[in-house]
Amino acid sequence: QVQLVESGGGLVQAGGSLRLSCAASGLTFGSYAMGWFRQAPGKEREFVAAIHWSGVNIGYLDSVKGRFTISRDNAKNTVYLQMNSLKPEDTAVYYCAASSRITPRGQYDYNYWGQGTQVTVSS
Repeated sequence: QVQLVESGGGLVQAGGSLRLSCAASGLTFGSYAMGWFRQAPGKEREFVAAIHWSGVNIGYLDSVKGRFTISRDNAKNTVYLQMNSLKPEDTAVYYCAASSRITPRGQYDYNYWGQGTQVTVSS
C-alpha cells in the first residue's frame, strides 16, 4: 500500500520559513517524479513545484520562484519543500504527490497523494 505522509506545516509569521517533508512508502520512490500542490480555502488545488526522479527540478509556480525550493533524498524516500520569505497568500493545505510519468504536466498525471499539511502565514 502506497503512503505519502507530509509533515512540517504550522503557523509562521510573514517573512518566515518552513520546510515541509513528505515520506513515501510502498512504492519504488526513485522511479517517481514528486510534486507539491496546495489548496487554499475556497480555491482550487494548484501546482507548486515538482522534481524528476533524478533530482532535476521540473518547475515551480511563478509566485513561489526564488522563495521555495523542492528537493529529494531517494535514500530516505523523502521529498522536501523549503519555503522561505513566506507570505500570507501562501496559506494553504500543502499536499505531496507521486507521478509515474517522467515529466508530469498537471495534477491528473499524479498517481498517489498524501493527506496534506496545513501551512498558515500570519501578517
